[in-house]
Amino acid sequence: MPRLLPTQTDATIERSDSPTVLSLDDDDTRDVIEALSSETAYGIFRLLNETPATPARIAEQLDQSIQNVHYHLSNLESAGVIEVTDTCYSEKGREMSVYVVSEDPTLLFLGTEDDRPSLKRAFRSFASLLGPPSILLAAGEAVSQLLTGE
Repeated sequence: MPRLLPTQTDATIERSDSPTVLSLDDDDTRDVIEALSSETAYGIFRLLNETPATPARIAEQLDQSIQNVHYHLSNLESAGVIEVTDTCYSEKGREMSVYVVSEDPTLLFLGTEDDRPSLKRAFRSFASLLGPPSILLAAGEAVSQLLTGE
């Protein structure tokens, strides 16, 4: 029997070409760092970086309570690193939000607002050699290593 309400999502992860650049003297930087500082929140972010997911699926994948997942999703959404992209329904007909990483990638720059012009020049030079996708991958890996301490 076909279902009236969708229980699966067809949401995909899409990224823009222009990252948001946060520096140490930016108030949003603290929010992002605080939102990603716990192991659970970081795990949620990494999972959503791979595939869109509902809170129930995240809780199941990370072996966490649904309440704990909702807490971290709220913090990550407030910091602007994830967003709701779709809605689907549970087997019982309950509405569930589908989360993904934000469309705009975020680059955390360990300098001040005054240092941004030199950062932009350096990235332009680097981009002309490797291309924008390589830079975003390298920046993401650098942030990952900073947060995990590896």
